[in-house]
Amino acid sequence: MVGDRCVLYASVWQAVYGLAEVAGPAEHDPERARWAWRFPLRPVAVIEDLDRAIPAEEVGVFPSSVWRHSYIRLTEQQYAGAATAIRARAGCQAP
Repeated sequence: MVGDRCVLYASVWQAVYGLAEVAGPAEHDPERARWAWRFPLRPVAVIEDLDRAIPAEEVGVFPSSVWRHSYIRLTEQQYAGAATAIRARAGCQAP
């Protein structure tokens, strides 16, 4: 939904690296078997070097919960922890 907050996850690194906000409606591509749904994101804070990304487990997100999904819902506590850590590592101030 437009305005929803997101934590960006790099699967190969099993790490979180950014914060974003959903910027538009979801779009469906019926010709795709995997990842058929997409939506535009507006970056809020991004750690540009993935080697500096934060291990997902450090912010309470376990890679096993993400492996088979393109997204998962986080609790407010998980989002807040990830947002604080990502902003600090990216050198951003909290809004």
